[in-house]
Amino acid sequence: MTTAEHSCEVVVIGGGPAGSTSATMLARQGVRVLLLERERFPREHVGESLLPASIPVLEELGVLPAVEAAGFLKKWGATMVWGTDPAPWSWYFKETNQRNPHSYQVWRPQFDQLLLENSRAHGVDVREGHRVVEVLWESGKATGVRYRSDTGETATVRCRYVVDASGQTGILARDLNLRQWDSFFQNLAVYGYFSGAQRLPSPDETNIFIEAYPNGWLWSIPLHTGWTSVGAVVDSSTGQSEISKGGLGEFLQAQVAQAPHTSGMLREAQLESGPFIVKDWSYVCERVAGDGYVLAGDAACFVDPLFSSGVHLALMSGILSAAYVTSALKDAEIAEPAAAAYHELYLKEYSHFREMARLFYSSNLTSDSYFWEARRLLEGAGNFTPRQAFIQAVAGQPPRGYERAVLEQGKAPLEFASSVRQVESERERRRVRWEAARSGTDTGDPIMTAIPRLAPGTLTQRKPVLGAGEFVWGTVLTTVSQPEGTPCSGLIAALVSQIDGEKTVDQLLDGLISLGDESQADQIRQTALAALGILYVDGTVEELGGL
Repeated sequence: MTTAEHSCEVVVIGGGPAGSTSATMLARQGVRVLLLERERFPREHVGESLLPASIPVLEELGVLPAVEAAGFLKKWGATMVWGTDPAPWSWYFKETNQRNPHSYQVWRPQFDQLLLENSRAHGVDVREGHRVVEVLWESGKATGVRYRSDTGETATVRCRYVVDASGQTGILARDLNLRQWDSFFQNLAVYGYFSGAQRLPSPDETNIFIEAYPNGWLWSIPLHTGWTSVGAVVDSSTGQSEISKGGLGEFLQAQVAQAPHTSGMLREAQLESGPFIVKDWSYVCERVAGDGYVLAGDAACFVDPLFSSGVHLALMSGILSAAYVTSALKDAEIAEPAAAAYHELYLKEYSHFREMARLFYSSNLTSDSYFWEARRLLEGAGNFTPRQAFIQAVAGQPPRGYERAVLEQGKAPLEFASSVRQVESERERRRVRWEAARSGTDTGDPIMTAIPRLAPGTLTQRKPVLGAGEFVWGTVLTTVSQPEGTPCSGLIAALVSQIDGEKTVDQLLDGLISLGDESQADQIRQTALAALGILYVDGTVEELGGL
């Protein structure tokens, strides 16, 4: 029986990384937030390995000092048995991330509690042991929730927005039938926590270790508690069939036995907790924001855990969902376009991890089995050619960036490798041509008489862009390879809008100067010319006529 009814501005469902992040950021904007978490923390949760991309988010939340003081092991990279070589090989974050060369291997019960306590410290009304049993609707708009506490009390909360961060439970995704299951990653995971496990040799002793074997792959993550998280990722249907015969413990033991490196590390180890199973696997929601609601974290999407992307996607979606709700609360006119911008930004990040995982699965040749053959990408099937954004991202990585490691350690699909080589060679050709043409910046030099022409599909648009804690109106540069658009300055927008295939570079620069402050003519000219070079090398400027 409902015993109370009250109200707030925003209800957040779930106190994991996505929910606590969204709640904290909303509270910072002065929003009254009620966070309802069905369990009481600390609680068990898998997903211990963080990415360096999460460090700036933790810093923004103000919780990084607490994370640093918690004693979590620093993670400097990953060690893998994957590709064509049965021997382990490593890659390190410092090769692609100089600012944050490490992340952390966290104990999730402790890590998640730090984030939740941080929400409390920012003024969020956090209620643990409160399960949301129903989302309330009026004329298609989410208007509140009904919840039940673990002491039996029930209540209704009216609100202006609902943030669904309920994890794989996915309250709104299930109610609205939004989930689209990924046919490529039809896997499940069985995992447990071991004491006495041997670590990798220095300098990789705190790396995550991933070992491919005939039935799938195993992870081993060392923790500051002295335990090691170990899990097996296998085909869902065959895995469930085997588990039904012998149980989770026997199944996990059998998987470890097939992986020589992992079984060696666990030779003297004891299982302390688990094993557990995760069945619901990779999916994405066709819509992640709507009238009065937004989905964040695993409630919105989940991608194969090969690259430890779960917490990163949760934290990032927490930041973005809070920005969306903040904007919608302030300005109803921006609500719908901001929802579209949130969807595009979140799904872009999700898609990058998905494509990278598909590439790695397809490139593994250490094992020849049903599992790996079923996850091989067929040549000539157009698996990557439409995904120019992913190809260009990989092409832009240093030779040992983890997106590129598969090109060295595995056997990438020929179509993909060919596309990457084509992008890289074209960029190099353009770079050489630009530098050869730019003998100077004075009128009369070769580059000044060149006539730029934009690639088809290039335009500037007024769209919501991420500002300081909210979405604000801005200008984005949209191209075929970046259909969601890239935020750009007014100068770049003006430059692109003037490129008509007839004006020379010199005429374009003069036109820009006439639009601004002539006392800054030299700075405008140099900045615009540098930007034009970047646009040309990247292919946004298709050609330079007259050279």
